[in-house]
Amino acid sequence: MRHTQAPGGAGDPAGFRLDDCSTQRNLSPEGREDAAAIGKRLKAEGIAFAKVLSSPWCRCIDTAKLMNAGEVEIEPGFSNIVVMSRERAAIIDDGRKVIAAWSGPGSLLVVTHGANIRALTQGRNPSQGEIVVVDARQGSLREIGRIPPQ
Repeated sequence: MRHTQAPGGAGDPAGFRLDDCSTQRNLSPEGREDAAAIGKRLKAEGIAFAKVLSSPWCRCIDTAKLMNAGEVEIEPGFSNIVVMSRERAAIIDDGRKVIAAWSGPGSLLVVTHGANIRALTQGRNPSQGEIVVVDARQGSLREIGRIPPQ
């Protein structure tokens, strides 16, 4: 899943720090509302997650927590590849390994950044708040569907 609405373009302001949300691009009030609404909608449709992972960026953590879909675990393998472009290949490789290692039971939700999702699935960039459903059983991440944000 791509985090919900966080205005300000791609990346983060110069000098941002992962340990200080006030230095990052964060969710707008609409993004916060959307995350909660998406979580409620998924629950109403009977969609549940056995595990919830998030990029260490505050906008992703907040999206995951506001969805109220389960305990949120921070996973560096889903760090922002736009901001951490020098580590792009290693981050994508780590993300693939985390997803490939998931065997359930149940579904895994990963909240990350659009560029990461595009790189992991070799697909198109999802909208903010959009969930890309993948099948990881064949050793690659094959997109099998999408759940729009609204």
